Amino acid sequence: MKNKKTRRFKIRYIVFGLLGVMALAALVFMRFGGLGTGENVNPEEFLAYAEPVENITVPESAKIIALGEATHGNAEFQQLKLEVFKLMVKNNGVRAFALEGDYGGCEQVNRYIHGGEGTAQEAAAAIGFSIYRTEEMAELISYMRQYNESALEGEDLRFYGFDMQRLSYSMRFLKESCKELEVDTTNLQKLVEGENWSSECDLSTRTETLTQVKKELESKNGSENAIHFVDILMQHSELQTLTNDDGATLRNQFMAENVQWILQQEQRNGHEKIFVTGHNSHVAKWGSFDSMGKLLSKDAANGYYVIGTDFYKTHCNMPTRSPEKRTIQVFYSHDPLAKAAKLAGFDICWLDFTKVPENSELGRQASEYTYMGTLGESYSIIMRLLPPSYRMFQPPAELYDSMIFVTDANPTKILEE
Repeated sequence: MKNKKTRRFKIRYIVFGLLGVMALAALVFMRFGGLGTGENVNPEEFLAYAEPVENITVPESAKIIALGEATHGNAEFQQLKLEVFKLMVKNNGVRAFALEGDYGGCEQVNRYIHGGEGTAQEAAAAIGFSIYRTEEMAELISYMRQYNESALEGEDLRFYGFDMQRLSYSMRFLKESCKELEVDTTNLQKLVEGENWSSECDLSTRTETLTQVKKELESKNGSENAIHFVDILMQHSELQTLTNDDGATLRNQFMAENVQWILQQEQRNGHEKIFVTGHNSHVAKWGSFDSMGKLLSKDAANGYYVIGTDFYKTHCNMPTRSPEKRTIQVFYSHDPLAKAAKLAGFDICWLDFTKVPENSELGRQASEYTYMGTLGESYSIIMRLLPPSYRMFQPPAELYDSMIFVTDANPTKILEE
């Protein structure tokens, strides 16, 4: 009888032990996105080619210089916008900063940096996305305003947006321009209710009205900016009718068109280069879908050059399913290059793929399909169970011309409106 009880206890201990091991393994997996933090290339070889961010150089032929961000919720990636932009202003003659943000909202920022009223924080809030309502963005805006206070004529900095997901500022500035150019705005007024399209006006009505306004503006001198407000509103209107993949594809197409418009504007003003920044998924020049960067890189005349980013570990500020609440979550990219940066002792560094020998371990890894972190503006517990949902599996050197690696990325703090 004792033997039977002993055997039962042993079996229970074994079962509980196995369950405990499985539970621990599950916790480790959910924490790290695997049973560890991934592979790495030789840190010593990485150290031989990695450089400080202040050493970033781009080819003279580059006209659209893009900086990606692996997440929207980390302070370091926002700080890099300012740091790299300063380098482009100093070394490459760039005078335009273009952001993955609402075009009309960014025009409000542009007016602020040219002496407009308010504060840098209020200007940042006008961009239209909470991810930019941060001290880091306010600092960038303040730098541009201060620069312009002493800039020579024609050498001032300009702030653009190339997104079209907001309505209010673009409509406000369009109506303002129409009044200045003596174009009737009666029908425009009927299209909106507050900050949204009127429920009484469908897509065809909006398109017809905006097309008529554009036609009238085209007959006026000095109406180019006003016409672009019309184009942005038409993009916004069309985008509202699509969902998911179709909407994402069309948005990238529109953003590519808007970036080219910005480049043309700058070139008319005597400046051949612009600086563009947005999520890695938009600026990447290669991939399985037509991203903005992929579309721009197809035209050699754009001189497209892109710097991607990644993290080894991130504490990322992300929204939950409730739009009023955000959460800070820890993720590991499993990027062998980012882990090598960590092991090499870097907090942050830049790697130019053109300087890495193709036949080296580092060169081969950069050209092979590799896990990299990619976090957008959403969080779900499912991400803990499915690590590919917050990673991409692509060849880094195909996506980007160079990359910046942040070892431990810290969360942004969203400022109150």
